[in-house]
Amino acid sequence: MKALAGGYARARDVAHAVDLLAKADGMGRVLAGGQSLIAAMNMRLSTGDMLVDISRIDALRGVTVDGESLRIGALTRHADIGADPLVARHAPLLAQAVQHIAHAAIRNRGTIGGSLAHADPAAEFPACVLALGGTIHLQGPEGARTVAAEDFFIDIFETAIAEGEILTAITLPLAEAGEQHLLIETARRSGDYALAGLCLVKRAAGYRLSAFSVGPRPVLAVAAMERLDAGDVAGAVAALRAEIDPPGDTQASAAYRRHLAGVLLTRALHDLTGETA
Repeated sequence: MKALAGGYARARDVAHAVDLLAKADGMGRVLAGGQSLIAAMNMRLSTGDMLVDISRIDALRGVTVDGESLRIGALTRHADIGADPLVARHAPLLAQAVQHIAHAAIRNRGTIGGSLAHADPAAEFPACVLALGGTIHLQGPEGARTVAAEDFFIDIFETAIAEGEILTAITLPLAEAGEQHLLIETARRSGDYALAGLCLVKRAAGYRLSAFSVGPRPVLAVAAMERLDAGDVAGAVAALRAEIDPPGDTQASAAYRRHLAGVLLTRALHDLTGETA
């Protein structure tokens, strides 16, 4: 089955892309790496769309340090994030995530902005940005605005991006001295989506913990974070299992995913700090 598009236009810059979306009468779809959108169109899950191609907008690409933040352009590809020295230094969690994302062909085409905008609850990057306390930058007809990662992911494949807006960048706080990052997941095969996964960040102010593939969106495990800060590993595991709402499917039952999340947290803490339950 082949994609059925309602039209195609290549945007010169962000303002042009926003204008093209405004003229698409609600049928505009932003095309960046195309790793999710084109697959959906090929399966006729999305038809009649006006594709607004932003892939040639250089201003949306690259990694820079901007004051106290690491700024990553929305068009920065997975593979480039995995190889970038600024990411390795200031947000190593993202570099770890790249090692788990699908296969080389997808990593060479997929973009971080596309991953966040698609908001697959089993994807690594959304959970990473949530654990790191990132900020999402959007541009639309009413101008630019920012959304905290905690408020960005709403439901399965649903985000705070409004009609006509484009995700332009992500900013993350720079890693402080001694900060530790760890991503851990379990999948049936290399390149498969995780059955369950965790992102764990240890800062001087306390832990940040997010979970993915255990509900309709990535989860910031606030109660588990509080127990970790109190030094109660067993309590953190119990709190995490209570905070998530995993689905059951042909790959794993909800009960198995809930159990697995707790096991992964125990392993992550041991790998990161040597602590055990």
